[in-house]
Amino acid sequence: MKVLFLPEVRLYFQELQDILFEKEYFGFEESAVQYVRELIVDIERTLPLMADRVAPPYFERYGKNLRYAIFRKNKRTQWYVFYNKYHVDGEIVYLVRYISNNHLTAQRL
Repeated sequence: MKVLFLPEVRLYFQELQDILFEKEYFGFEESAVQYVRELIVDIERTLPLMADRVAPPYFERYGKNLRYAIFRKNKRTQWYVFYNKYHVDGEIVYLVRYISNNHLTAQRL
């Protein structure tokens, strides 16, 4: 199994580090960087084990036939990871196309 991220998602992770620090969700820049790193590792390790949910039509702007999984990071924040699942040369590949959190996306689900 492989978990891959579109370049747009990787860019979002980089921007997220800055946003979390600049908006003072974390007092130290390294803490924001660590939070994002842990989120990425969590997605890479556990996405294949998560419940497969069909994404609502609203999210088709990010790709057709999307699935999503929910990652809870703390009491207030859940991350929604939208992806496609492919079979390539006998291997399952998860392609992450979009990521958002409950503060921005929950009303669409």
